[in-house]
Amino acid sequence: MTDLFKIYPIGLADVQQIASSKNDLHQHDFEELIIGVQGAAQHFIDYKSEVYTAPFVIFVSKGKIHRIQPLASEGDCAFWVIRFKSEFIPETTFNLYASYHENANITFQRNACFQRLATLCTLMDGEMKQAQPDLAVVKTLLSALFVMIESKRKKQHPDMDPLLGNQSITFRNFLTILEANFRRPEGVAFYAEKLFMSSRNLNLICQHIMQQSVSEIIEMRKLIEAKNLLMSSDKPIADIGYELGYSDKAHFSHIFKKKSGQTPSEFRAEMKSLFS
Repeated sequence: MTDLFKIYPIGLADVQQIASSKNDLHQHDFEELIIGVQGAAQHFIDYKSEVYTAPFVIFVSKGKIHRIQPLASEGDCAFWVIRFKSEFIPETTFNLYASYHENANITFQRNACFQRLATLCTLMDGEMKQAQPDLAVVKTLLSALFVMIESKRKKQHPDMDPLLGNQSITFRNFLTILEANFRRPEGVAFYAEKLFMSSRNLNLICQHIMQQSVSEIIEMRKLIEAKNLLMSSDKPIADIGYELGYSDKAHFSHIFKKKSGQTPSEFRAEMKSLFS
């Protein structure tokens, strides 16, 4: 996906089309949020498959292997599918990785709370259909959507943290340490030492949970922050690279282009044109 943000509906007419098409296990280079308003969905994620009846919310983080099959229920099916790049709401994304691991699917009651989620989706869809959509408005609406979902998740699972397995706890602790240190030029061994474990075991946990190595997750966090700074500030590119632990501008630009397909200058110019 090349766009920062996309939203589109799935209806009853799409159910048969998706059912008859090839729908293999896959992973994304973006984050995906699915709001189930009507119908049901069979979702394979975290090595298990279950059917969820609307209303529900599904969050699939970047790199997760999954497959979702929309299903009609009581003659109807209506989903909102939201896809966005990690850097679109960088202050939220990494918290989502920890919060939604092994808890990707959340069921709701059909009440005013869920209706507000559907209303936010309608507002985002309406903004994106404008001739010149304001992505700042969409970003605010998406952030509000996640705040409401997280509030519901905490009410449903108030005792979830004590019940997490050892791997999940380690992964959450890794993300916490990463958040405090990703600007430093530290490698896998630094984080493994902080967690009192070997680099190999930390890599195994990250591969199991995110299907990415520790190094890939560190670089992804740096890239998200780099994009955030390029979008939200006028800092020189060399200063941004130095702030994120890169020794010189050329090395930072090389890594940035390798990971995103654009130079930092190209990305900044494109984002300024989108958000202006």
